Amino acid sequence: MTVFSGDNNATAYYLPGATGWSSTFDGIPAVLLNPPTPHVPTTDGSFGVKTNLFGFDITGTNNQTVVVLATTNLAGNVWTPIQTNIISGNAVYFSDPQWTNYHTRFYRVRSP
Repeated sequence: MTVFSGDNNATAYYLPGATGWSSTFDGIPAVLLNPPTPHVPTTDGSFGVKTNLFGFDITGTNNQTVVVLATTNLAGNVWTPIQTNIISGNAVYFSDPQWTNYHTRFYRVRSP
Protein backbone atom coordinates (compact mmCIF):
# COMPACT_ATOMS: atom_id res chain seq x y z
CA MET A 1 0.00 0.00 0.00
CA THR A 2 1.35 3.44 -0.93
CA VAL A 3 0.58 6.16 1.59
CA PHE A 4 1.85 9.07 -0.53
CA SER A 5 1.38 9.19 -4.25
CA GLY A 6 2.43 11.88 -6.71
CA ASP A 7 3.65 14.38 -4.13
CA ASN A 8 7.34 15.02 -4.81
CA ASN A 9 7.51 17.70 -2.09
CA ALA A 10 6.31 15.57 0.84
CA THR A 11 8.48 14.93 3.92
CA ALA A 12 7.64 12.68 6.87
CA TYR A 13 8.69 14.02 10.29
CA TYR A 14 9.12 11.83 13.36
CA LEU A 15 9.65 12.69 17.02
CA PRO A 16 12.92 12.23 18.96
CA GLY A 17 12.94 8.82 20.65
CA ALA A 18 10.60 7.25 18.06
CA THR A 19 11.84 3.84 16.93
CA GLY A 20 11.68 2.04 13.61
CA TRP A 21 12.34 5.06 11.41
CA SER A 22 14.89 5.20 8.61
CA SER A 23 15.87 7.95 6.18
CA THR A 24 12.75 7.30 4.07
CA PHE A 25 9.10 6.45 4.67
CA ASP A 26 7.13 4.97 1.80
CA GLY A 27 9.58 6.50 -0.66
CA ILE A 28 9.67 10.03 0.76
CA PRO A 29 12.36 11.56 3.00
CA ALA A 30 11.91 10.97 6.74
CA VAL A 31 13.42 13.62 9.01
CA LEU A 32 13.71 13.98 12.76
CA LEU A 33 11.43 16.75 14.03
CA ASN A 34 13.30 19.27 16.21
CA PRO A 35 16.49 17.23 16.60
CA PRO A 36 18.59 17.96 19.67
CA THR A 37 21.82 19.87 19.17
CA PRO A 38 24.64 17.49 18.25
CA HIS A 39 27.36 17.17 20.87
CA VAL A 40 31.11 16.48 20.63
CA PRO A 41 32.36 14.77 23.80
CA THR A 42 36.02 15.63 24.41
CA THR A 43 36.76 13.20 27.23
CA ASP A 44 35.54 9.88 25.80
CA GLY A 45 38.82 8.81 24.17
CA SER A 46 37.66 9.39 20.60
CA PHE A 47 38.68 13.06 20.54
CA GLY A 48 42.10 13.91 19.19
CA VAL A 49 44.94 12.82 16.96
CA LYS A 50 45.02 9.17 15.94
CA THR A 51 47.22 7.44 13.36
CA ASN A 52 47.31 9.85 10.39
CA LEU A 53 44.05 11.62 11.26
CA PHE A 54 42.27 13.91 13.68
CA GLY A 55 38.78 12.93 14.76
CA PHE A 56 36.01 12.85 17.31
CA ASP A 57 32.64 11.30 18.09
CA ILE A 58 29.47 13.26 17.43
CA THR A 59 26.52 12.25 19.58
CA GLY A 60 22.87 12.96 18.96
CA THR A 61 19.68 11.23 17.97
CA ASN A 62 19.67 8.14 15.76
CA ASN A 63 19.24 9.06 12.05
CA GLN A 64 20.01 12.74 12.77
CA THR A 65 21.98 14.41 9.98
CA VAL A 66 24.96 16.47 11.14
CA VAL A 67 27.37 18.63 9.18
CA VAL A 68 30.98 19.22 10.23
CA LEU A 69 32.34 22.60 9.18
CA ALA A 70 35.93 23.86 9.40
CA THR A 71 37.79 27.15 9.31
CA THR A 72 41.37 28.24 9.69
CA ASN A 73 40.50 31.72 10.95
CA LEU A 74 37.91 32.28 13.67
CA ALA A 75 37.96 36.04 13.08
CA GLY A 76 37.09 35.61 9.39
CA ASN A 77 33.82 33.77 10.09
CA VAL A 78 34.15 31.68 6.90
CA TRP A 79 33.14 28.09 7.64
CA THR A 80 33.40 25.38 4.99
CA PRO A 81 31.32 22.20 5.19
CA ILE A 82 33.75 19.28 5.01
CA GLN A 83 31.57 16.28 5.82
CA THR A 84 27.91 15.34 6.28
CA ASN A 85 27.12 12.35 8.47
CA ILE A 86 24.03 10.54 9.70
CA ILE A 87 24.15 9.52 13.35
CA SER A 88 23.61 5.80 13.79
CA GLY A 89 23.06 4.31 17.23
CA ASN A 90 23.30 7.78 18.84
CA ALA A 91 26.88 8.49 17.64
CA VAL A 92 29.01 8.83 14.53
CA TYR A 93 32.77 9.17 14.24
CA PHE A 94 34.19 12.08 12.24
CA SER A 95 37.77 12.04 11.01
CA ASP A 96 39.74 14.59 9.02
CA PRO A 97 42.68 13.01 7.18
CA GLN A 98 43.51 16.47 5.74
CA TRP A 99 44.16 18.05 9.15
CA THR A 100 47.94 18.03 8.60
CA ASN A 101 47.54 20.31 5.57
CA TYR A 102 46.61 23.23 7.86
CA HIS A 103 48.66 25.06 10.47
CA THR A 104 45.46 25.65 12.48
CA ARG A 105 41.98 24.26 11.86
CA PHE A 106 38.81 24.74 13.91
CA TYR A 107 35.67 22.62 13.68
CA ARG A 108 32.01 23.03 14.51
CA VAL A 109 29.07 20.68 14.15
CA ARG A 110 25.49 21.59 13.30
CA SER A 111 22.26 20.08 12.11
CA PRO A 112 21.38 21.16 8.56
